[in-house]
Amino acid sequence: MEKYQINEMKKEDAWRMFRIIGDFVDGFDVLPEFIPAVTFYGSARVKEGNKYYEAARELAKKLVQHKFSIITGGGPGIMEAGNRGAKEGGGRSVGLNIELPFEQVPNPYATVTLTFNYFFARKVMFNKYATAYVLFPGGYGTLDELTETLVLIQTRKVKRFPVIMYGSEYWNGLVDWLKNTVYEENHFISPEDLELFEVCDDLDEIVEKILKFYRQYVQENPEF
Repeated sequence: MEKYQINEMKKEDAWRMFRIIGDFVDGFDVLPEFIPAVTFYGSARVKEGNKYYEAARELAKKLVQHKFSIITGGGPGIMEAGNRGAKEGGGRSVGLNIELPFEQVPNPYATVTLTFNYFFARKVMFNKYATAYVLFPGGYGTLDELTETLVLIQTRKVKRFPVIMYGSEYWNGLVDWLKNTVYEENHFISPEDLELFEVCDDLDEIVEKILKFYRQYVQENPEF
């Protein structure tokens, strides 16, 4: 590689570093104001009227009644439903938008919208400020967020918190594969790794699980 190309690469990397720092500064400045919060994940492709959209919307309404904020990816689909439900319930939410080649347009319901350059910086914000995760059915992005979170909890890089997958008819195939193929046949994970998440179809039960965890966490961490 020619010296000119190397120098240009160094310049680009230097500017990239400042963009990364900017992502973190924005998140660290805004997100603490939304604690305690529950992060919603799920497909950007579902529309109003879809059963998962409406479930996310209703769950957000229920959670804000208990003074939780909602954190979403700021875009359409489940993200919109979470922000919308929080607003309709009289609560607050934040949308962590991301710049993409096919631009993701922020939904209009978030109390605050931040736009990130980098997925990994955005993921830090989802993790750092969440009391719990609720994952609605989704595609590669949702699966990526699920597995990365489970790895972080498994390796104790983040505190353990509820990871709840809504919609057993969608998630049971994945859960069966993890139990039967990944664990029982190949022993690629341990039995306790299967306890890092749970599947639930009842919105009120999800709220109670999150409340129980949060109350216990506050009791054990009075400085929180």
